Amino acid sequence: MIRSELLQAVARDNPDLRAEEIDQLVSIFFDEISSRLAEGGRVELRGFGAFSTRERDARKGRNPRTGEAVSVPSKRVPYFKPGKEIRRSLNDGD
Repeated sequence: MIRSELLQAVARDNPDLRAEEIDQLVSIFFDEISSRLAEGGRVELRGFGAFSTRERDARKGRNPRTGEAVSVPSKRVPYFKPGKEIRRSLNDGD
């Protein structure tokens, strides 16, 4: 699903909201998750899952074009852990 499909689904279920309101709502939702993760926090949506970050250590990588070794600095990456309900629905086929 892409953003426009999400906006259409929200609009379909909420016909009383204008398109601009729906877009603003979805933007706020994603912006809040992003800013919390940037602060090093965690976002937990009960019944859905939890967003957090994990630290990746610095390492030696390889430039795929030249084969030259390059150093890749340590960094934080986003991580999502699905909730029980999502895992159950994936495995039960519901």
